[in-house]
Amino acid sequence: MTGQRELLPTASWARTRAVLGELLRPRRGLATGAFLVLLVATGVGLLTAPLLGHIVDLVVGQRGPDALTLPVVLLALVALTRGVTTALGLGLVARLGEGMLATLRERFVQRALSLPLEQVERAGSGDLTARVTNDVTVIAKSVRDALPELGRSALTIGLTLVGLTVLDWRFLLAALLAAPIQWHTVRWYVRRAVPLYAAQRVAVGAQQQQLLDTVGGARTVRAFRLADAQVARVTERSWGAVDLALRGIRLVTRFFARLNLAEFVGLAAVLAAGFLLVDAGAVSVGTATAAALYFHSLFNPINAALALVDDAQAAGASLARLVGVSDLPAEQEPPRVASPVDASVKAAAVRHEYLPGHEVLRQVDLDVGTAERVALVGASGAGKTTLAKLIAGIHVPTGGSVRLGGVGLAELGPAGVRRTVALISQEVHVFAGPLAEDLRLAAPEADERRLRSALERTGALGWVDSLPEGLATVVGDGGHRLTVTQAQQLALARLVLADPPIAILDEATAEAGSAGARALERAADQALAGRTGLVVAHRLTQAAAADRIVVLDAGRVVETGTHEQLLAAGGRYATLWRAWSDTRT
Repeated sequence: MTGQRELLPTASWARTRAVLGELLRPRRGLATGAFLVLLVATGVGLLTAPLLGHIVDLVVGQRGPDALTLPVVLLALVALTRGVTTALGLGLVARLGEGMLATLRERFVQRALSLPLEQVERAGSGDLTARVTNDVTVIAKSVRDALPELGRSALTIGLTLVGLTVLDWRFLLAALLAAPIQWHTVRWYVRRAVPLYAAQRVAVGAQQQQLLDTVGGARTVRAFRLADAQVARVTERSWGAVDLALRGIRLVTRFFARLNLAEFVGLAAVLAAGFLLVDAGAVSVGTATAAALYFHSLFNPINAALALVDDAQAAGASLARLVGVSDLPAEQEPPRVASPVDASVKAAAVRHEYLPGHEVLRQVDLDVGTAERVALVGASGAGKTTLAKLIAGIHVPTGGSVRLGGVGLAELGPAGVRRTVALISQEVHVFAGPLAEDLRLAAPEADERRLRSALERTGALGWVDSLPEGLATVVGDGGHRLTVTQAQQLALARLVLADPPIAILDEATAEAGSAGARALERAADQALAGRTGLVVAHRLTQAAAADRIVVLDAGRVVETGTHEQLLAAGGRYATLWRAWSDTRT
């Protein structure tokens, strides 16, 4: 269950601020330029209120229409200048934010790809997926919308208060009567919003992981009639996320209600001050009008700035989750990397447990010779996939040892293990882009001749040539959709291109139909030719074709031998074979 998973860490607020400083440091020139352009735009825009106040004084003084010409022309120039400089300033701010976001995203992806696979599996792919999708989206929205608006609003507020002071310092005092209400409102809001948004991001990650667990394990869910239980878990996670979202909406509603009260108090105070000052002859009607316009013009920037506190809390929570992953240590290579002497696989007294006290594998011994093909067979939950992942270096055994080519996994190091052994499961991802580039992920230097050779070896060249643009056809999201069989053939072609000495196929034909399974079995046979192969056999026809079969039951090796030997022995494998044969007749 997701609630039992060891989620990836979230950075502290101090560390998150430090990372923001690191991202901003190389862009100080751009940040300074954006600030100065917005400062000019805001300053020019503030000339509107005194110009309108001057027009009011001209009207009160019954000056002729000619006297209004110059102020009106100046208003038009102010509007034009403000529009041009504001557009330029916002463009610079957006460029600044997008650059910082791009660097952060690159750091995150680079570190996520270098994390130990066992750590990612413990957290669950949903946690990592939620960070790279939902959290990045929240931050991107803030960078594109909130950051430019916040910069402009802050400058407008500061310069407007200066303008009120220039008109008459008593207008500033009246306007500041709203400040205590706003300050208290923000403090009240932040105390509640910070933990709420942090919890909401975690809840969304948990919801996404539960969905992935349920959909990804649909076959097992159906087989064990767990649909109701899984739906109940999805519902529980979903309502947990919905509840936190509704609490956030209620909090924001109360937040804005308090801001409206501050606006009313401030405007009433400025209007009262203007009335008293005009009555005393201290200022003109036009000056009082300009002061009222100044304060009224503060409504939008103050509300926008304070409302951006809401976006900032959500973005801050998401940013902390990205920084938490970016700060994780990458896989560590050993000081001295050993090289395998052959393509053998040896597991000695291997034990493994995902939860303390619940062993999945118990004292498993396995010895696979170079270029030998061994099939792992057993009922669901016997430990086949776990053993395959231990040999592939995804998990570290709780006890015992795994050696590839006579060298321990720790001595090979993560990069050495990946060069030595490749694991292909039933869950194959087709990357978005030209099919040739998808294949070149396994061999970046491969030319078209080598790509076509790999496709022909796995039986995929025929359907690839029939695509609209052949190898140049865009596949994956937004492109040509491949069938389950085609996607698996693509994965096997990548295996041929990568050319590791040891390959593990974990139920690689399980999701295909009968005809597709036969094609995939032929493709797998060709892809494994010349290399050591370990096949987690979903279809026992694959086991029958192997050099040797190892039968697992409840985490132990209970039988080993050839297909004919195990049938003659009449043990566990013979029982499985009879059941398999009955389902096919």
